[in-house]
Amino acid sequence: MNKELIMSHMRTVKDFPIEGILFWDLTTVFKNAECLNELIDAFYEQYKDKGITKIVGIESRGFIIGAALAAKLNAGFVLARKPGKLPAETLQESYAKEYGTDTLEIHKDAITEDDVVLVHDDLLATGGTAAAVINLVGKFHPKKTYAGFIVGLKDLPGYDVIRAKTELTTLLDL
Repeated sequence: MNKELIMSHMRTVKDFPIEGILFWDLTTVFKNAECLNELIDAFYEQYKDKGITKIVGIESRGFIIGAALAAKLNAGFVLARKPGKLPAETLQESYAKEYGTDTLEIHKDAITEDDVVLVHDDLLATGGTAAAVINLVGKFHPKKTYAGFIVGLKDLPGYDVIRAKTELTTLLDL
């Protein structure tokens, strides 16, 4: 993967969503077709031999690469969404994040015990959101769960949090 290309299209936004947070914005990467293809191809190479049957994208930036990668891997795509966004019966998991608390849900019929699941999001920081989704996926008792992120912030605790739960991949470590 051309890391320099991806890095050149990233931007940071100070004090978003609250004061004191430096937000790594990947929307500027997603809008560039070459960057988008680099990311999809890099994740494909990482996971093509892992037997992935479902990718769980975390709302909402996890939907972008997650859905495209699912199509390329011939896997299903599952949405992990905030409460009230999914129309059928769900399981949910609440969690603390660096600037508050939140809850995510997945449809009760989204994952089976035969699935091999990749939990995907754009960025790994403290690990709270991803850990909650990994816990939520665990309620379905799949064969195996992986976690993959575009960016990992190595000075924050997310790496340790997620590695304690499952195998972790980050394409860029900042």
